[in-house]
Amino acid sequence: MSSSNKKIVIIGGGITGLSTAYFLREAIKKEELPLDLCLIESSQRLGGKITSEQVDGFVIEGGPDSFITQKKWGMALIQQLGLADRLVQTHPVEKSVFILSKGRLVPMPQGFNLMVPGKLLPFALSPLISFAGKARMGMELFIPKRASTEDESIASFVRRRLGEEAVQLFAEPILGGIFAGDAEKLSMKATFPQFAQLEQAHGSLIKGMLKRQAEASTKGGPPPQWSLFVTLEEGLSSIISELRKRLDQVEIKIGTPVKSVLPLESGYEVLTDNERITADALVITTPTYKAADWIQKWDNLLSKSLQEMTYVSTATVSLGFHKKEVPHPLNGFGFVIPRREGSSMMASTWSSTKFPGRAPENHVLIRVFLGGAYHQDILKQDDAALISIVKKELHTILGIKGNPVIARVFRWDRANPQYHVGHLDWVSKIEQQVQQHPGLFLAGAAYRGVGIPDCIQQGKDTSEKILKRFSSHQ
Repeated sequence: MSSSNKKIVIIGGGITGLSTAYFLREAIKKEELPLDLCLIESSQRLGGKITSEQVDGFVIEGGPDSFITQKKWGMALIQQLGLADRLVQTHPVEKSVFILSKGRLVPMPQGFNLMVPGKLLPFALSPLISFAGKARMGMELFIPKRASTEDESIASFVRRRLGEEAVQLFAEPILGGIFAGDAEKLSMKATFPQFAQLEQAHGSLIKGMLKRQAEASTKGGPPPQWSLFVTLEEGLSSIISELRKRLDQVEIKIGTPVKSVLPLESGYEVLTDNERITADALVITTPTYKAADWIQKWDNLLSKSLQEMTYVSTATVSLGFHKKEVPHPLNGFGFVIPRREGSSMMASTWSSTKFPGRAPENHVLIRVFLGGAYHQDILKQDDAALISIVKKELHTILGIKGNPVIARVFRWDRANPQYHVGHLDWVSKIEQQVQQHPGLFLAGAAYRGVGIPDCIQQGKDTSEKILKRFSSHQ
């Protein structure tokens, strides 16, 4: 590293920070740029919520278990890292998702897209929805689109278009569950803009969905190369390991909490326990409450804006069983649980059905989600208690009688950002306030998408802004 080089410091070693470092490093190598990189992570490992374990033939994911292929940046990075031959697609199964209803698992009607019927007959015949609920959802065809295009909550949107039963069955456990959030508060525009766009374009969600499916069937063509969700043979941590290998010329400091960040006449000073690091550009990818603490001393307005973001805590509990002790066929990806069921759990993924190679022969792997906006108090209990709660509920729902051969709990304290109504306006406000500080960049799950591809794209976008900044200074 040359003393005359400009130094870029990235705080946070999750997928956003690592992606930012990777794209910068690739540009530096290709164009021989006079830039040095330093990445600082407070914990003892890289990857953030991406963490995989291989134990006794099980592949256990502590955070996300897959990523969506429709958002191109995830697949693009996999190709660049040379990991495409290790991709794993979801198992083709007849019933993809179940909903717990009156204590029984009922399959989602065939053709449903999260909450919108794409096929009318399976919807009409489904025992999941009451006759009154079906009638109300059917009326959606005749409800005019809303004149206003202002943001509203997921629950407000679904209630207005499809009725209260749809809120309880679909909006809360499925749409809200993806963000571990409260559907009465989550922003429709920031979480599921495609449905708001469908209403505006077609005047009806059902009409729009039926039209899209008809257009897709007439187009024909080859089937998509990849399923909607993919993972990697040895778990998603393979992405983190490969990124780490590619950052061989990057100064990486793990187990290094940042104490403070101060602006200099040109650049920033980052203080850790044992050194002061001078940065010509600074990227902060941590949760907003951490960034707010560092920024508060020199920009109280930006700090207060960052503190407006709400976070919730969650946990995943993964249990492995002998297949013979699980009477349910596990013929799907898992199930979600409406709040009205009174369960301690939010949802469950049948990991060994969803993806091959997640459990050894004659075993199954089941993962359960706890906490979130509605159930945070449960996380006050210790790991043994959480495992006991999950075992008891799985016994009731799936008839499992035996004890698990393996059990793992992963806790995510204040790690799930909540995209409340007005989120996109909040992001715009943050971006305007950050412009007052040249060389400062904020990115991560709190801003423009919580999924892995969203965070990778933010890393790519941030790297391009930094490269543009320094190329314009030359």
